[in-house]
Amino acid sequence: MMLALNQPSSGKRVLVTGGAGFLGSHLCDLLIREGHEVLCVDNFFTGSRTNVAHLLSHPRFELLRHDVTFPLFVEVDEIYNLACPASPVHYQHDPVQTTKTSVIGAINMLGLAKRLKIKVFQSSTSEVYGDPSVHPQTEDYWGHVNPIGPRSCYDEGKRCAETLFFDYHRQHRLRIKVARIFNTYGPRMRADDGRVVSNFIVQALQGHDITIFGDGSQTRSFCYVDDLIGGFYKFMNTGDEVTGPLNLGNPVEMTMIELASEVLAITGSKSKIRFEPLPQDDPKQRLPDISQARALLDDWQPKVQLREGLTETIRYFEAQLGGKAA
Repeated sequence: MMLALNQPSSGKRVLVTGGAGFLGSHLCDLLIREGHEVLCVDNFFTGSRTNVAHLLSHPRFELLRHDVTFPLFVEVDEIYNLACPASPVHYQHDPVQTTKTSVIGAINMLGLAKRLKIKVFQSSTSEVYGDPSVHPQTEDYWGHVNPIGPRSCYDEGKRCAETLFFDYHRQHRLRIKVARIFNTYGPRMRADDGRVVSNFIVQALQGHDITIFGDGSQTRSFCYVDDLIGGFYKFMNTGDEVTGPLNLGNPVEMTMIELASEVLAITGSKSKIRFEPLPQDDPKQRLPDISQARALLDDWQPKVQLREGLTETIRYFEAQLGGKAA
């Protein structure tokens, strides 16, 4: 499923950190389709060579193993900084390294952009809003975040990265784009990443109980990966006065019970729903206000409906796991 952007190619050499990850690999695909050269950088902590295997022989694609907590000396025209584990299972595995990746990685990419005098994109997150007291979340909301909890390494790391981006913009006139990403799903998600969409699908396909934390009334919104990556590209190609932070996500809200029911319906699984205690600091509501994105990105908004996107994602996991639902 590929969305046409109808934007002219400028043939840039583009650095994508975290480029072998779920989002990064889809971004690499889009950049190659749009006629750019891509330098994909990843340390493979959560990314995988498999995600970009189809690009390895492409003449405009290059893969480099590198950790962004160390300086990178390359010559490029633009930077998309996506490097950071993004699911609780992975970012809580080594919380100190997660914070270092967000903060030191941002410093290194900002330093590179400053030296080269180029534009740099930061993949921030809706987690900067924490467990929000404002609903839906607008970009001017400062958030409600626990600075010392088990999720803080990611939440506060991304908040600090945003601070760095805007300080570099003010102090060094660096051209920046800061996107706040809301829940995204699609092919190339990891089966073990602990995110709700992949969890539900894998459990349904394997005939295990679908695990819902809390009573299932908590809500999220789900954006298909093609829609999100198209938003990245449109945002990066706006004028220098458009810096963000900019919410990118799907403004359609649903409960965890509704999502589980949809997955069960599409897979035809006989799995039952099991309820478990809600983890600490887990947000009860998460929904983007995307008014700014619609206004600034040439009427951008998600187009892929949930059932269509889930069907594509389930098909991917069926291939990965070797079969239909049990």
